[in-house]
Amino acid sequence: MRIELVKRKEHSRTMALLSPLIAVALTALSAAILFSITGHNPLIGLYKFFIEPLTQQWSLEATIDKATPLILIGCGLAVCYLSNNWNIGAEGQFVVGALFGSALPILFPSFENVITLPLMLLFGAIGGALWALIPALLKTRFNTNEILTSLMLVYVAGLLLDYLVRGPWRDPDGYNFPESRIFSDAATLPEVFGGAMSLSAPITIVIAIVLAIVLAKTLKGFEIRVMGESPRAGSFAGFSAKRLTLFSFAIAGALAGLAGTMEVSGALNQLLPSISPGYGFTAIIVAFLGRLNPIGIIIAGFVLALSYIGGEGVQSAMGVSNEIASVIQGLLLFFVLACDTLILYRIRMVSRRVPTGEASHV
Repeated sequence: MRIELVKRKEHSRTMALLSPLIAVALTALSAAILFSITGHNPLIGLYKFFIEPLTQQWSLEATIDKATPLILIGCGLAVCYLSNNWNIGAEGQFVVGALFGSALPILFPSFENVITLPLMLLFGAIGGALWALIPALLKTRFNTNEILTSLMLVYVAGLLLDYLVRGPWRDPDGYNFPESRIFSDAATLPEVFGGAMSLSAPITIVIAIVLAIVLAKTLKGFEIRVMGESPRAGSFAGFSAKRLTLFSFAIAGALAGLAGTMEVSGALNQLLPSISPGYGFTAIIVAFLGRLNPIGIIIAGFVLALSYIGGEGVQSAMGVSNEIASVIQGLLLFFVLACDTLILYRIRMVSRRVPTGEASHV
């Protein structure tokens, strides 16, 4: 007896729309079971994890700060995944973008004027794009697997960050701590709406809306969708798979690099040996939970940001391990993919029949 997945001739559009909600509900149920297993009240755990961060101003502001890089990176990854290019290295592109963007205030601290911050954001986007083009070029020139190459470059980027912060870029006045100098006011993202959020949040929302329009209303968006769904049809239409691979990786890397620069010039205001709690990997969940649609990704990014703040909340209030957020994020991705699979495929049980000749021989 074995299980087979048989592709459905038609799938329900209603279930496709409800799929993210079903995945969130199943994740909440699984989280309640986890709290019960660890000896905690599941209702209190769910409240502190999912609800309480929305009821306090400081936690709501922190949720917006966490959601911003997730949304920006997730939008870039959506371009890759829609074009059938599997970029798993956004975490490394985020880090390299932060390095490129930080070069100006660290190496030239006296350079303080109105173009300092715009240049930092531009350098960050360029750095992330260049790092993302490495696996793209390896795929188009040597047919290497972009999943492996982009993932391995994450660790290279992390080691490069650690080396620079502990070595050449360490703050000379920082009492030998592994950190860069504090960025000047000209290199710091201003706060908006009375200090409720950094400027990075409205920038991210504008980028997501523009990208949604591009994907839905332009020829490039049509090319991305066609090449992702049917490369053969795209080639007949005159689209180039190699050029699209380079384009999609460059866009994803640029947005991840921009997110990295906004993170170090906003929330952190300096470089540290670790600048990300795993935004690049969590953004993969955000992209799929948002149905690879930039507008959906905005909502999904906010939901996933709650898991970071909620994880910290249950850790401090209930003594639950701080890894609970990662576990719940993993469960959410599992249920999203499981729901999508069951929408596109149906399960069939197949019994293994013994051939007649083999049976007679026995």
